[in-house]
Amino acid sequence: MNNQSVDAPQDVLRLQNIHKSFGGIVAIEDFSLDLKAGEIVALVGDNGAGKSTLIKIISGVYSPTSGAISFDGNEVNFKDATQARASGIEVVYQDLALADEQAVYMNMFLGREQTRGPLGQLDRKKMIAETEQLVEELDVRIPSARTTIRNLSGGQRQGVAIARATHWAKKLVLLDEPTAALGVAETAKVEKLVASLKERDLAVLIISHSLDQVFRLSDRICVLRRGQQIGIRETAKTDKNEIVSMITGV
Repeated sequence: MNNQSVDAPQDVLRLQNIHKSFGGIVAIEDFSLDLKAGEIVALVGDNGAGKSTLIKIISGVYSPTSGAISFDGNEVNFKDATQARASGIEVVYQDLALADEQAVYMNMFLGREQTRGPLGQLDRKKMIAETEQLVEELDVRIPSARTTIRNLSGGQRQGVAIARATHWAKKLVLLDEPTAALGVAETAKVEKLVASLKERDLAVLIISHSLDQVFRLSDRICVLRRGQQIGIRETAKTDKNEIVSMITGV
């Protein structure tokens, strides 16, 4: 008999006793976290708490000084961000890493361009069709897949960056302050997109300075303070006062 349906979901990501120092400066003291498919975990803490450093460790930009990372059940040691991406991890950074002068569809396939024929010509038709299908599925309101990125609003750009991550991430999406520069209406649209990642059974780790957003989106909240892991709380079983006191130490 197959018990898979009643089994607890497997950890997509497991961080064990992660330590990271740069010379004599300790950025991350001793951090452990597991993250399951279809779960959103929020990483919160003041500036300099070590949140972005952790995202960079998970995505292969930095190697941990010590500790172990398991991804999809296997211990990994990504040499760089390309290796992490090839394994199914996608990151949406605050600065989005979009090519402003390129069309939406070219951004969607940046570094992964589809080609056809013996001469390896760009298969623009295929890329445009796939992009249009994805933005429609995710309800990203853009004029067209051919629109140049610089002609989009902040929220539309963020939507494209998240759609790209959704398209390529097989297991895990990391979001570093995805709505920091957006207004209220655009933030609401991006939050809807983030919630749709959970529905697609992806694991999501989100850094956010907005506790309102954290409580709207997350299943669990992990607090960092000056590189130290203060604790993890189930969102439904805590409140803003507790999280604020964990962040500030007051």
